[in-house]
Amino acid sequence: MKKADRYFYPAIFTYEQGQEIAVEFPDLGVATSGVDDNDALLSARELLGCVLFGLEEDGEEIPAPTPLSQLTVESNERTVLIDAYMPSVRQALSSRAVNRTVTLPAWLNALAVEHGVNFSQTLQTALRQQLRV
Repeated sequence: MKKADRYFYPAIFTYEQGQEIAVEFPDLGVATSGVDDNDALLSARELLGCVLFGLEEDGEEIPAPTPLSQLTVESNERTVLIDAYMPSVRQALSSRAVNRTVTLPAWLNALAVEHGVNFSQTLQTALRQQLRV
């Protein structure tokens, strides 16, 4: 199944005097907050990307977003359409480091340690050159 490049989900921003702006995604059952509109928007976008990436990775069904016109809100709430550009999210979340075990001749290991070689960086550089990336 082809994964979507971009998703749009409605979020409900709730404003309470003296509190952070609460942000809820009713279709996904998750929430976040922000100290102001910009922070709340960035938090919402990050959360949306993480949640959708997790659903994709787990092979779970991604629920259809509710149209904005079908959401009802209180006087201190606003609906906002939040987007997640998944190619960027996937790349960022799949670039996490992984541990690999390598086997080296003892003499080569000792010489590299003596010269302060960064094994991780050296292996990454060699792999990039080998794979032409």
